[in-house]
Amino acid sequence: MEYKDHEGYTHDWVTLLPEFQLAYNTSQHFTTGKSPSLVEKAWNPLFPVNHLKKKLLTIHPTAKDFHDMWKKACYTAAKCKDEAKEYNKQRWDKSHMEPDYKEGDQVLVSTLNFKNLKGPKKMRDSFLGPFTIIKLIGKNAVEVKLTEEVSRKHTVFPVSLVNPYFQTEKDKFPSRRKNPTLPEIVEVEDSPGPVKKIIKARKIRLNGKNQRQYLVRFKNQAADTDKCLA
Repeated sequence: MEYKDHEGYTHDWVTLLPEFQLAYNTSQHFTTGKSPSLVEKAWNPLFPVNHLKKKLLTIHPTAKDFHDMWKKACYTAAKCKDEAKEYNKQRWDKSHMEPDYKEGDQVLVSTLNFKNLKGPKKMRDSFLGPFTIIKLIGKNAVEVKLTEEVSRKHTVFPVSLVNPYFQTEKDKFPSRRKNPTLPEIVEVEDSPGPVKKIIKARKIRLNGKNQRQYLVRFKNQAADTDKCLA
């Protein structure tokens, strides 16, 4: 593969790879503030120019040509690296917006990494919520207050898996699908109070008929009072 530099000289790309690698490993990176060679080995390799005597009056032409070629290759490699970094930065800035979440905001959490949800994967909701943000973890993560159904999940999520929650405006969207209604629960005489929510549901065979039972939690009651109702 041939490569033509900014001065019009043609080079074999493969022969310049060592120079490009050296330029990358000895240049200062923005993340660490140091070169990769200094971080990994605690020292930077010396260039041929470091071995030249400053007070030497005459230099062998071959050595000078090699030094000039090496210097141009390092300059070109550093320039290409800076141009590539600037190009990637511009592409990222065009399509990326910094999230402006605040504590107390309501968000929806993606179920992409939830592996133990019931039902077919294609039929699951892509997002759960809304949940309230209780803490900001830097600029790229938030901590939310999960409800009891998913309370055992890790409460910190990256902003890429979080979407802001907007309440439905019923006057503008009267036909928008509402949340599915829960099945009606028949209260028994010994129930400690009204039902707060359904925790689980199961299907059983009773007296030759299929029947559904629901594990429910009652309002203002502890978890040990949960009961299965039909």
